[in-house]
Amino acid sequence: MRVLLVGAGGVGTAITRIAARRSFFDHMVVADHDLSRAEAAVAAVQDAESGTGSGTETTESAVSSGAATRFSAVRVDASDRAAVAELLRSGGCDVLLNATDPRFVMPLFEAALDAGSHYLDMAMSLSRPHPDRPHEECGVKLGDTQFERAGEWEKADRLALVGLGVEPGLSDVFARYAADELFDEIEEIGVRDGANLTVDGYDFAPSFSIWTTIEECLNPPVVWEKERGWFTTPPFSEPEVFDFPEGIGPVECVNVEHEEVLLIPRWVDARRVTFKYGLGDEFIETLKTLHKLGLDRTEPVTVAGGARVSPRDVVAACLPDPATLGDRMRGKTCAGTWVKGTKDGAPREVYLYHVVDNQWSMREYGSQAVVWQTAINPVVALELLATGVWSGNGVLGAEAFAPRPFLDLLTEYGSPWGLREQ
Repeated sequence: MRVLLVGAGGVGTAITRIAARRSFFDHMVVADHDLSRAEAAVAAVQDAESGTGSGTETTESAVSSGAATRFSAVRVDASDRAAVAELLRSGGCDVLLNATDPRFVMPLFEAALDAGSHYLDMAMSLSRPHPDRPHEECGVKLGDTQFERAGEWEKADRLALVGLGVEPGLSDVFARYAADELFDEIEEIGVRDGANLTVDGYDFAPSFSIWTTIEECLNPPVVWEKERGWFTTPPFSEPEVFDFPEGIGPVECVNVEHEEVLLIPRWVDARRVTFKYGLGDEFIETLKTLHKLGLDRTEPVTVAGGARVSPRDVVAACLPDPATLGDRMRGKTCAGTWVKGTKDGAPREVYLYHVVDNQWSMREYGSQAVVWQTAINPVVALELLATGVWSGNGVLGAEAFAPRPFLDLLTEYGSPWGLREQ
């Protein structure tokens, strides 16, 4: 397998470090609009080669000694569909792995189809709120634009595996696993994300892309109910306190727009699907302030001197790069899926989860916990595709595939998951 990785930020760099320990691919081309970032990600492979601990024992010795030759760096503009397609063709790449923010989903998705390559992303095409009833009805939903193209992917016998990071991604694998092995009937599936991470020296320093965070937190959250279908609520609605495992403890979580709610009901039978994120009052108030000031807008505005800039891009430029915060971060992050239903006629409630300690991920991989937790899942998925354990065509989410091989391989990578009876 030859892979084109587009995006060499925190997640992209973590992907190179994780993939360097595995033998399933022949070559990975790392591409970014900033060539120096792509080159730095490739150089970071040297750090991954010298890593110790879980995951290295499954890697062939030849992989460690020659990993650097399996990576190369190039420059590409992710918005240039034709240039990306040509890069896929010239590099003989079987699959495009998209590690950019959601603005670039569609040009990369379309470039892969143009080039006859498979495609994998961690976030789906952007939504647009309903023009008249944004907090009651859906407009264009996350992923709608991609699913509209499913027939073309099927006709081309190519696979677009969408939404396969940690959330969405691993959370969706958990949902399918619960449906297959833990429940006879499911009343509700609720993805619940929380952390106790702190960042030394900053009053406000998101641990993930602020561009993406603003998008998902300020858009109307989507809820799915079997009798009603998809509908929306106001941002930060339905607060609840959820007790997260492994010392994180109780965190207040609120409704946030997220792909799982758009993906899970397509393949898993449940009466209700939700996504709630543990943001904290201060974080929510900061986001609300950005919205009040119009600083969440993506449309360019004219500033003194005549330059045209996007307010959201300015906010992102003023904040620290999440990829650089690892040395200042403390604590753990938890992604998981809470499921309520019945098994053998008796009520059952479980939380399937994956916790990453920032101290561990920094020591083992040199990547902070949130980006590392996102990055490991597409690498696992690529290995399943490369070995033929997962296969298919069209536009599919993780729910369309057998979950047990994914969870077993995640554990083999040295990052086990957990299950807690509620």
